[in-house]
Amino acid sequence: MTARRGGLGRGLGALIPAAAESTDAYQSMSADRGYAPAPVAGAVFREIPLDSVTPNPRQPRNHFDEDALAELAESLKEVGLLQPIVVRELLPGRYELVMGERRWRASRLAGLDQVPAIVRETADDAMLRDALLENLHRQQLNPLEEAAAYEQLLRDFGATHEELAGRLGRSRSHVTNTIRLLGLPPAVQRRVAAGVLSAGHARALLSLDDADAQDRLATRIVAEGLSVRAVEEIVALGEEGPRKRAPRKPRSPVPALTQIADRLADRLETRVKVDMGRNKGRITVEFATLEDLERIVEAMSPDSTIS
Repeated sequence: MTARRGGLGRGLGALIPAAAESTDAYQSMSADRGYAPAPVAGAVFREIPLDSVTPNPRQPRNHFDEDALAELAESLKEVGLLQPIVVRELLPGRYELVMGERRWRASRLAGLDQVPAIVRETADDAMLRDALLENLHRQQLNPLEEAAAYEQLLRDFGATHEELAGRLGRSRSHVTNTIRLLGLPPAVQRRVAAGVLSAGHARALLSLDDADAQDRLATRIVAEGLSVRAVEEIVALGEEGPRKRAPRKPRSPVPALTQIADRLADRLETRVKVDMGRNKGRITVEFATLEDLERIVEAMSPDSTIS
């Protein structure tokens, strides 16, 4: 199995202090940002071996869409797991899933060795949810960490958009639009996580339906230092939609060819078109019936001349 790739953010994991046995990477990340999560009663954040987790035998959901799992697994290979699973410790080093079986299954498909996990010691989901909401209100997360935290609170803890918005002092549209950032292509997400693209840039990119167009415009933003307003104008004007080959403009008729076509049409008493390409030309003569064609051929006989 391959080693786990680092994610772009830790979602709810960024809101819970790391356990003492975890690596120093998370702690240094918090120190660099100038904050440390407030203690959450009955929960710690850990990176745990995937094989140390067993599914919950009381899991009411027994069907998982294989195509959706495969799609999530591909995403995990690109950006890592943004949303930690929630587990409880059965024995030292052995855990049982509480929430996140879909993510756990997709991580196995992706070949990850370890996954981020919230190790919960309390059975009260509401207490953990409220503690996470409180920390989410206090901490400075990058836009993708914020989006992942919102989505996980909605999915795993039964929170609503209105509840999140009310508890965080944000608008409902802010919560919804932030969650939509998780739909950006992996390459664009990496730029957002690195701080190269702002949340405003990312939200403007979401107005484009085409992933390739989003990636192209993200590259332009970085290369040209475009403002959010400039990106919104580019999107509104449709300058970064799916690239289509421009239709060829019809060539303007050459006056001399037009005159010759008119003379032929008068002589043959039918419609005539004369075209000239780069290396050769073509004359198109229309006729209505076989008798009309014989008449035209006779008019074009060698002893006839065009005046």
